[in-house]
Amino acid sequence: MLNKSFIKRAGDKLLNSGGWFTFIRSSISSQIASWTDMLTSFLLFAFVFSSLDMFYRSNLSVACGAVVGGIINCCINYKFTFHASGQSVKAVAVKYFIIWIGSLLLNMYGTTGLQILLSKWTWLVDIGFRPDGIFAAARLFVSLVVSLAWNFLMQRSFVYRPNGFDRYAIAFINFFIPRHRHSGAEQQ
Repeated sequence: MLNKSFIKRAGDKLLNSGGWFTFIRSSISSQIASWTDMLTSFLLFAFVFSSLDMFYRSNLSVACGAVVGGIINCCINYKFTFHASGQSVKAVAVKYFIIWIGSLLLNMYGTTGLQILLSKWTWLVDIGFRPDGIFAAARLFVSLVVSLAWNFLMQRSFVYRPNGFDRYAIAFINFFIPRHRHSGAEQQ
């Protein structure tokens, strides 16, 4: 029988330690965001954008899914994965947006390019793959590669860590959303 102290230490290590445990937390966050992203992409591809040209249908589906998944991923990573609560929300938001744009472009054009390439392989059609299945296979493969090779590495080393870019990110946000300073007359 496991004692409560061991379980508490193991849980604390999983939730608060770095290294592999950060990767595990990131994987959990990524899975939640990715499944939300994928579901959104598939539904839009199959039902909402079905009348569009394949290029636009694929790219719009991926882009909309990425927006929804990105917002969910950033929020979960801020609190749960990288414990960045002490970080400036403004700096994290700008840095996340920069990395997210890179991820979006890699996912959009990677998925569309792979989907177009796979569509030309007639043997896939001969064994029963339909356009929706080819899109799903391309989307899942590209998403996995981008998630590991781009998102995790950039979020861990840049987005959720303080660095010299933070002051520029904060200044950027403050430029567009300035603080309102009230004069004495306005405060009365």
